Parts: sequence; C-alpha cells; structure tokens
Amino acid sequence: MSELGVIGSINMDLVVRAPRFPKPGETVSGGELQMVPGGKGANQAVAMARMGRRTALFGRVGDDVFGPRLRENLQEEGIDVARVEILPGVATGVALIVLDEHGQNTIVSSHGANDAMKEDEIPALLEDWSAIQLVVMQMELPLDVVEAAIRGAKARGMQVILNAAPADVRARDWFSDIDVLIVNETEAELLSGLEVADVASATAAGKALCAEGCESVILTLGPDGALLIDGGQVQHVPAIEVEVVDTTGAGDAFVGAFTAMRAEGVSNLTAVRHGVCAGALAVGVLGAQASLPSRSAVERLYDEEFGG
Repeated sequence: MSELGVIGSINMDLVVRAPRFPKPGETVSGGELQMVPGGKGANQAVAMARMGRRTALFGRVGDDVFGPRLRENLQEEGIDVARVEILPGVATGVALIVLDEHGQNTIVSSHGANDAMKEDEIPALLEDWSAIQLVVMQMELPLDVVEAAIRGAKARGMQVILNAAPADVRARDWFSDIDVLIVNETEAELLSGLEVADVASATAAGKALCAEGCESVILTLGPDGALLIDGGQVQHVPAIEVEVVDTTGAGDAFVGAFTAMRAEGVSNLTAVRHGVCAGALAVGVLGAQASLPSRSAVERLYDEEFGG
C-alpha cells in the first residue's frame, strides 16, 4: 500500500550540453544528445521512492518510443504505476534542455500526453488512494486537473503539497486548501507580486503568501539555500557548497526529500534541511532522475552539515 501520492507530469528529457546558450538566430555546437527520464511529477515520485517511501503516481504517457520506456523505468524504481496510462496515438511529453558550462539550464517543454489528463478522473483516483495521507502536485498539468485534485484531496482530509511550478496566478485561489506551498524565486515573485532578489526580499514574499492563506511556505533560493515560513516563524537554511554539474532536477530532489521526511512526522525545518541536502547532491550529477539521491546519501550529508 502506497504512503504518498503524486499527481504530475511524465516526460522524456532530451539534454544537450553547450558552451553557452545561443542568442536569437544563432547556432551553437553542443555535445552528445542524452535521453533522460524526467517530468516534475515523475521526478518527485522517484525522489520519494529513493528516500524509502512507498509512492504512487498518477500520470499519462503516449504509445510512442518514449512512453512504455518511461513507465517501465518508474516501475523499476518501485513506484506504483497502476494509474500511469499509456495513451494510443498520443505523443509522450518531452522537454528540450540545454545546459551551459556552469550547469545552468534552459528548458522548452512539449506537454503531449500530460495534457490529456481530465478533471473528472480525479474522484475515482482519490477513491483508489483512500489510504494515502499526503498528495503532492505541480503545475505541468492542465490547471483544472490540479485544482480538482487539490480540492478533492483536501476534502478527504489528505495533506496537500503544491510545488507551484511553473507558476500561474490561478494558484492563489487554492491557497486555503494547501498545507505546504513550495516555490522558487521566480514563482514567488509571480504569486506574491513582490520582487525576490535576496533572503530579505524572499522573506517578505513568503510572508505575503502566508498572509493570503498558505499554512506553510517554502522558497528554494538556489545558492542561497531555502527559506521556511511556518506558523509566523521564519527560518533560513543556507545552501551547501558543492560543484554544480547540472541544476536540472534539483528542485524536484528538494520536494521529494522534504515530502518523504514530512510524511515521517519530523518538523518542517528538519524536512527542509533534508531537502537542501538532496538538492545539493542532485546538482552534482547530470540529468534529472539520474541525479536524485538515495536516502543513505541524503542522511550522510545531513549528518555532516546539521550534526545528525
């Protein structure tokens, strides 16, 4: 029986390294093309499974060359894929990712089968997941589906974590039904209307989001670590200095580790610290799912940085 549920996207990431990002109209020679399983929903489910939590995923792939391969990969990770359907005649979601020499990325996604999910599927899904107490969502799906899932899960007494990525102002309408909102700087700016340039301005944005109804808000700040606004208290967890190879998937590593630890009943601060450790480990490896760390690796780094 699964403990955690993820409703989200499943993609194949097509990744190319280049010395720099091309300017408009320019061609830049890159390295070898790599095909890496991705999609925020799939990534976060894998991150939770590697943290030792029994996880179920609801998503869609196409019947092309990518779809069955992605579903099989998820199953090999120990994820319950009973609600991951292969749709005939539909393309699987694809993300085109360019990495520069510093490990920063630009991403263009084609949603494909992810956009075939319908809000009227949610009630039956949540009925199947009646034993699951915590559900995680992102915003790479049709927003009607995300809203139906948030409302339905909350009505059933489930905890709801929303990683509002990519952000849309419509998420503001759901704040009262969200237990934990996780956003990066760009997403926090869009949802709060406040500029985020440093820890101080991130604190102001996080407090504004809490004031609009979120119970807890977490801002992931890249090299500045993460910020937790919880019950009126603000706590900053600095980043861990590591060599950056590829930032793709670091946010998903954070969400997965945070969620797994919250499900174990630890404090949000302890869970955030585990998330920061997972994100630090993820940026040292190329690819999204390939970079997601094991529970033992996260715990070792946690012990080193936070003293056990």
